Amino acid sequence: MKLILGSGSPRRLELLAQLGLEPDDIRPPDIDETPHKGELPRPYCARMAREKAQAVQADASHVVLCADTTVALGRRILGKPADAGEAARFLYAMSGRRHRVITAVAVRRGDRLWERDVVTTVKMKQLSDDEVNGYLATNDWQGKAGAYGIQGPAGALIPWIQGSYTAVVGLPVAETAALLQAAGLPIWRAA
Repeated sequence: MKLILGSGSPRRLELLAQLGLEPDDIRPPDIDETPHKGELPRPYCARMAREKAQAVQADASHVVLCADTTVALGRRILGKPADAGEAARFLYAMSGRRHRVITAVAVRRGDRLWERDVVTTVKMKQLSDDEVNGYLATNDWQGKAGAYGIQGPAGALIPWIQGSYTAVVGLPVAETAALLQAAGLPIWRAA
């Protein structure tokens, strides 16, 4: 049985390593990630993880792991910013407010699919112009939902979370372990 990671995210690879797992192959799927008109953040995130898992080519005996992380400010989906201007707009919108980070995980083996999503509430401190500009200058916002990664310099902007830290990073470790075990992939092995 092989484990296929359907993600090019180095953070997901690192979180998978916390479980002592190294994928046999990495196959990031190429799918359209555009939200449907009126689609809410949580159903959108679950749909993305599911579509990614279904798009990865794999043998019926292989276990495919895919995930999607979405930042939600109310009903608004804050995706990966196109440029520094959009990143700044996202950061100012979240400044001094709580938002939700949703990470959905989908595990597929053959025709069977196991899914779970984890919602974490995150509070961003009231940001000054210097903090926003300083953070943007790090380029850490690039390629990250909501224009930030909690595990990098933006961690200094997040005084409080309620929920799963690893889900905010991009892969809820406890829930992922349970899904992989449900699909038949052993996590805990005696030496």
